[in-house]
Amino acid sequence: MKRDITVKINNRDESFTIDDADTLLEVLRDRFKLWSVREGCGVGACGTCTVLLDGQPVSSCFLLAARTAGHEITTLEGLSDGQSLHPIQQAWVEQRALQCAYCTPGFVLSVKALLEENPNPTDEEVREYLAGNLCRCAGYADILRAVRAAQEKLRA
Repeated sequence: MKRDITVKINNRDESFTIDDADTLLEVLRDRFKLWSVREGCGVGACGTCTVLLDGQPVSSCFLLAARTAGHEITTLEGLSDGQSLHPIQQAWVEQRALQCAYCTPGFVLSVKALLEENPNPTDEEVREYLAGNLCRCAGYADILRAVRAAQEKLRA
């Protein structure tokens, strides 16, 4: 069945028609060409497809797009102001917290949610919060350094 929904995507109101079976990942990539939203495992276990739904990280690969009607979605494309990187993105670059960069959008968005919820997490809290995001290149030490650098940038 088809339905019309309205969603705020990266601070823009969008109205469109979807099939009930469309996932948020499919809609964001296929309809809106938001390439930072990537499919990894397809079952919500790797974090590659993470987006923010009303500020909270969710796996877009198995979230039905119909469930997002009336909500706000943020992808990596929605973080920067178009002129400069968001402080978390900048920290990722400076700390070389990306290798192949496939997992980077999910990590960056999860860190944004974490630092808004808890501006001063311990290393253990960071690890626990990011447990649903997997890096196949094993760059976890760099990622933790990037989180700390992002904290400093956000405080400034």
